[in-house]
Amino acid sequence: MQTPDAPHIPVLLRPLLQAVAPVLGTWLDGTFGAGGYSKGLLAAGAARVIGIDRDPLAFEMAAPWRGDYGDRLVLVENTFSNLDAVAEDIAPEGLDGVVLDLGVSSMQLDQAERGFSFLRDGPLDMRMSQSGPSAADLVNEADEGTLADILYHYGEERASRRIARAIVEARKTAPYESTKQLVATVERCLPRPKPGQSHPATRSFQALRIAVNDEFGQLIEGLEAAERALKPGGKLAVVTFHSLEDRVVKRFFQARSGRAPGGSRYAPETAAEAAAFDLVTRKGVGPDEIELAENPRARSAILRIGARTESPAGRADRHSLGLPAPLFETDRSRGRPR
Repeated sequence: MQTPDAPHIPVLLRPLLQAVAPVLGTWLDGTFGAGGYSKGLLAAGAARVIGIDRDPLAFEMAAPWRGDYGDRLVLVENTFSNLDAVAEDIAPEGLDGVVLDLGVSSMQLDQAERGFSFLRDGPLDMRMSQSGPSAADLVNEADEGTLADILYHYGEERASRRIARAIVEARKTAPYESTKQLVATVERCLPRPKPGQSHPATRSFQALRIAVNDEFGQLIEGLEAAERALKPGGKLAVVTFHSLEDRVVKRFFQARSGRAPGGSRYAPETAAEAAAFDLVTRKGVGPDEIELAENPRARSAILRIGARTESPAGRADRHSLGLPAPLFETDRSRGRPR
């Protein structure tokens, strides 16, 4: 695993740049992170890159080098679900490309105090924006049924009910404050992993992170925002790291390119909208052997790319995208999970 001082290796950057070549005009990197994609796009020929991140730490870490690019690199603290509004302010003529690298970044995983990693003890936080309700709020206050649903739908954890029951029982004695506490609870509920299997807490931590950061809500809103912001011919490139994300992205591109499955007797086929995207990658693109040797983190990554048509932007049907049901709502007046 990379350390904070190690160079960040952007996943699937080579096949991405090859598929969208030539790289010209204004691109938007909706998940700036350590800046790997932004640097790659600028080196490949982009005239300008707008980098968006909701984590203020990303821009603090970019401070030593961002000036090297002058006004070719514009950084904005925001969420990529708002990327069309950001683009309207900075590039009202429209974007030539958007890239989204989903999930948690390696720099966030490497910092124990952020609470994303089950391998490092730290506060049970997991907030990408460093604001709002944390994972500790969720784990300590959500009822058993809600916790079980989150673990099952967002983490595909088959032992979700057992783990949720154990969490609720353990928090009667002391509230959850650290990642170490949660890992210990999950490990008690699951068998010891065999060699080559993932850590027992992998799925639970994924599920809680997705819930805390509303990652699926952000994802679909971001895909639609990119559709609105791209010029005709502009490219949307999305890198995912787990099957739930990839399913949503795949179905979005199918639906918005006119390739969604037809209706059935239970769900009659509706009138097709004009395609908003042409598929650049017909299938998901994974890492080759060279990239896997350079960056094991790329193992589960999948890249999908679409090119914007001249058809008006629309809205994807949520029911057809495979989105898990929204399970974690926030009472914004109190800033607490409910």
